[in-house]
Amino acid sequence: MRAVLGAALLTLPLAGCGLNVNAAVPFSVGPGSIRPAPSLDGVEITVGSKDFTENILLGYFAELALEAAGADVIDLTNINGSNSARYALLDGQIDVQWEYTGTGWLSYLGHDSPVPGEQEQYEAVKEADAEQTGIAWLRYSPLNNTYAFGTTAAYARQHGLETTTDMTNFLKENPQEAVFCVEPEFASRPDGMPGVQATYGFPVTTSKTFGTGAIYTAIDSGICNFGEVFTTDGRISGLNLRVLEDDKRFFPQYNAAVTTRVSFLEQYPVLRDILEPIAAAIDNEQITELNKQVDVDGRDPAKVARDWMVEKGFITLPD
Repeated sequence: MRAVLGAALLTLPLAGCGLNVNAAVPFSVGPGSIRPAPSLDGVEITVGSKDFTENILLGYFAELALEAAGADVIDLTNINGSNSARYALLDGQIDVQWEYTGTGWLSYLGHDSPVPGEQEQYEAVKEADAEQTGIAWLRYSPLNNTYAFGTTAAYARQHGLETTTDMTNFLKENPQEAVFCVEPEFASRPDGMPGVQATYGFPVTTSKTFGTGAIYTAIDSGICNFGEVFTTDGRISGLNLRVLEDDKRFFPQYNAAVTTRVSFLEQYPVLRDILEPIAAAIDNEQITELNKQVDVDGRDPAKVARDWMVEKGFITLPD
């Protein structure tokens, strides 16, 4: 891969944001269904990502696709913190990054409540971000990494739980079972526990706070019967947990989409042809399995991303 190692490009603003230019992805790729784009031949494009597995995988998808199209890719995946990653995109230190519609609307644009519906939330954040900050959103993906409650598959089977309404009805009859594990932030934010509890009306007998990763093992070990989870986390399948459907659609939509600056997209409109098919191809079931390969099985995320891109025919490997 012709990723630029870019140590000389590291500037004080980059360091101030906590960005570190990474080593090149250790393999080369060729075109598959993604064909060489003459307008990108030799063009340096910096791809960023946030510092969690799923977003890193998505970042590698973009890097591999752009490499196959002929760009010279600079790898800035694994940026520490969403705000740092967002600033890097706004400031031109990175050119491409996958973002989530709910995050853009609530966290970056500062709205107090989400827009119901995937398409509606996407259209709202796409229009507002372009007008207010000059950020363009490409086509959004079926991948929707939102909140939900999880429990063990065995506990769900035992009590007939498939939806959050099922959980609510069960806990009203068995309040002693209403033991929840949540993150400190989720426990107090309006689109977290206070809001979802008001919407569904379930009791909470005991609430325990943990870091994100610890919640999954706490559910699995029986420390809590229910816990806050992210719907695409690989530990769900790794620990055989059951995600309860948010049947009243309380939680915001967090569909993934490639973001870039409007000016950059106008300069290289072929980015849509290269990256939007990837967004269309990845969904919750697939990304959960890929996340599991990294977080549970211990595989290198760059190789997991490469293998998926080859399997889907987007890229090829040299003979």
